[in-house]
Amino acid sequence: MTIIKEFDIIESIASAIQYISYYHPIDYIQHLTRAYKMEKGIAAKDAIAQILINSRMCAKEKRPICQDTGIVNVFLKIGMNVRFKGFNGSIHDVINEGVRRGYTNPNNILRASIVSDPHFIRKNTQDNTPAVINMELVPGNFLDIKIASKGGGSENKTKFAMLNPSDSLVDWIMKTVPTMGAGWCPPGILGIGIGGTPEKAMLMAKKVLMQDINMNSIIKNGPKNKIEELRLELFNKINSLGIGAQGMGGLSTVLDVKIMMYPTHAASKPVAIIPNCAATRHGHIILNGSGPVFMKPPSLSNWPKIKFTINNKKFHYVNLNTLTKKEVSSWRSGEILLLNGKILTGRDAAHNRIQYMLSKGEKIPVNFNNRVIYYVGPINPVRNEVIGPAGPTTASRMDHFTNLILEKIGLIAMIGKAERSDKIIKLIKKQKIAYLVAVGGAAYLISKAIKSAKIICFEDLGMEAIYEFNVENMPVTVAIDSLGKSIHIDGPKKWKKYISIENSNLT
Repeated sequence: MTIIKEFDIIESIASAIQYISYYHPIDYIQHLTRAYKMEKGIAAKDAIAQILINSRMCAKEKRPICQDTGIVNVFLKIGMNVRFKGFNGSIHDVINEGVRRGYTNPNNILRASIVSDPHFIRKNTQDNTPAVINMELVPGNFLDIKIASKGGGSENKTKFAMLNPSDSLVDWIMKTVPTMGAGWCPPGILGIGIGGTPEKAMLMAKKVLMQDINMNSIIKNGPKNKIEELRLELFNKINSLGIGAQGMGGLSTVLDVKIMMYPTHAASKPVAIIPNCAATRHGHIILNGSGPVFMKPPSLSNWPKIKFTINNKKFHYVNLNTLTKKEVSSWRSGEILLLNGKILTGRDAAHNRIQYMLSKGEKIPVNFNNRVIYYVGPINPVRNEVIGPAGPTTASRMDHFTNLILEKIGLIAMIGKAERSDKIIKLIKKQKIAYLVAVGGAAYLISKAIKSAKIICFEDLGMEAIYEFNVENMPVTVAIDSLGKSIHIDGPKKWKKYISIENSNLT
């Protein structure tokens, strides 16, 4: 009989939470480095470079890879010969105490993103609890814990369908992936669950994302079974879509495709897709009664040595403090800018409050006229930081508010990640303004460009308060220009055509 104590689980979970916040799995780094070396798209290659640089910085400084430090998923395999000792509550209580300690560690504070009421008040729990916990009883005398922190951008792109048994799985996936947009921050991994019931398919799609990435080996040695054949087929076909890094067009959209299956009803074929984003975060520990278990840190030699250098020929310098609408209208889709000066921040909750105040005829407490807004919810600073990791959030969530806000408060540019709706593209063209994108998955790197940060208003919203940042050489790409040209539309079209021609030449 193995005895596992409450303290051992709490310490192991808290340590794992910290570990996965700043260490990418090495298999991910290896596959992303391969994608970087192969990439020919300028914008895509630059985005992958920033993700790799950011990853190495986070591993070195032990700070979060992404400002969205996720919702915690825990998968427990409990050996039937295990006995728990010293518990003051349930296994759920113990796991959540580990999560709480992991997220509130003063040396590396992680952003609390969990709201206790998902529909009405949506009040933040302040410590990122509760986790989503799945348990399974198995033979043995151990406690097997797999833990993942999944960001909202990737979770929100989850897809599910109840296919007919005769329906083509590949056709459905190829039709579905383009509808996921770029909010999941490709290139990443797709987890696919096939079979069981709807909830089982979803669970498998999530669990399979924690398997080792091995697509490079399958490409090199060839598939060994039907599942690997299907994975390779989907890998090649999805990358042939030309979606590319951050959805801006390129050769790598997925680094791997993972599949898990389970028997299902003869009348059914449930299929779920869940992506892992550029902030791929998961870990695995096994407790055997000997005390807490801590994951072994990887060597920095596993990361490629890529440097982000300011190239005046490549980048266009922008002074935000003197920026005019005329200058904004001169930017073109795909152009890389270096932002300098003051920008305002704001995301879902702040936009919702502004909309409410405007509808009531109230004066909003900040002047947005001729300013630039950054959609971001940063992490609190530690040590001598100005601000913690501060990467972009998915801009399309603000589409609902954009029409009113642009008309009423006079913004001339917006910064976020991923695509905008056709309605917003038309509005941007009408207003002669621009939408810019920063790289999702480069949050710590971006934070180094922020030289000062102060809360302007709505402090009660926590990470969703409105800040004023003073930035220096913050890299962004023009995603939608004043002519209505969108890199998220034109980029994938261009690279899909390029890949098609290259493939036809090979045959």
